[in-house]
Amino acid sequence: MRVHSHFAAGLLIALCSTFGVGAAQAAPADNLAFKPVMCVFDVVGQNGPAFAFAKDYALTARKWGADIKLEAYTDERLAAEDFKTGKCDGMAVTALRARAFNKFVGSIDAIGAVPSYKHLKAIIDLLATPQSAKYMHSGEYEVAGIIPLGAAYVFVNDKSIDSVEKAAGKKIAVLDYDKSQARIVQQLGAQPVSSEIINFGTKFNNGQVDIINAPAVAYQPLELYKGLGKKGGIYRFPLVQLTADLVIRTDKFPPGFGQKCREFTASKFDTAVATVDKSEASIPARYWLDIPPQDKDKYDVMMRQARIQLTQEGFYDPKMMSILKKIRCRLNPSLGECASTEESQ
Repeated sequence: MRVHSHFAAGLLIALCSTFGVGAAQAAPADNLAFKPVMCVFDVVGQNGPAFAFAKDYALTARKWGADIKLEAYTDERLAAEDFKTGKCDGMAVTALRARAFNKFVGSIDAIGAVPSYKHLKAIIDLLATPQSAKYMHSGEYEVAGIIPLGAAYVFVNDKSIDSVEKAAGKKIAVLDYDKSQARIVQQLGAQPVSSEIINFGTKFNNGQVDIINAPAVAYQPLELYKGLGKKGGIYRFPLVQLTADLVIRTDKFPPGFGQKCREFTASKFDTAVATVDKSEASIPARYWLDIPPQDKDKYDVMMRQARIQLTQEGFYDPKMMSILKKIRCRLNPSLGECASTEESQ
């Protein structure tokens, strides 16, 4: 089992749900002036399901004037590197990777910033409006779509790890390129274990780490039930809402392509989330754990403090943090943070 397949699977599920396969009749390629190259992350390359979907997406894109040539990548890091160096004109990667190309959009995945799918829909709908288009651009890059991959939950190999105090000293897998994970782990007094998408699931399954953070779509493909065993559990408390971003070089695509794509992906949000919900429902009920309300409040404060500090350090975009706070307070005005000026602009 290739370990980074959960993100490939997540991208596949969300993208297929979002775009609608074979939605438009293809225009003749000879009639299209724009022929961009798109990096496609698929764990098994050209024969994989994500690449198969990408072929249908390329057909849909033709009605917007782009004859897309697809390139398969089994390594998300390499796909992002080739996009950066110009070997690809567009890519579909997790927001954690895409943050380097647009910090504003990449900050949606900030720790604790988006408590539910309702909050996520609000921000995706907002960013799909023409008024938000200027924020989708960062230099030569443009975010042409934001796709939900599902809430990331805390997986523990022992249900007795049920508090901040009991997490102290435990080994927790953290991704090298996401500072927020290491920051939270340090605040817990736990031991961060540097990991990559290609190996964090294996580390959990073989006992090298006690805790991981993952979406429900990771459960089956990564065989995380092995790490959970008979004593483990999954806390029904989303730390982040994971998303994938479609990022393009604007000048390599037809005028207006990015806006059309953003509006289309936003319109398919509910379908994509329904697929994520199905993944969550497929996990055996015995694994799901609920956090006491008093502890939830404590974790909310901890995550907010981490967000504020990381924003001050330049890791998160302050305008996005302000927008996300406004959405949280609009949907739940009773939150304590709503009386504070922190994370506001």
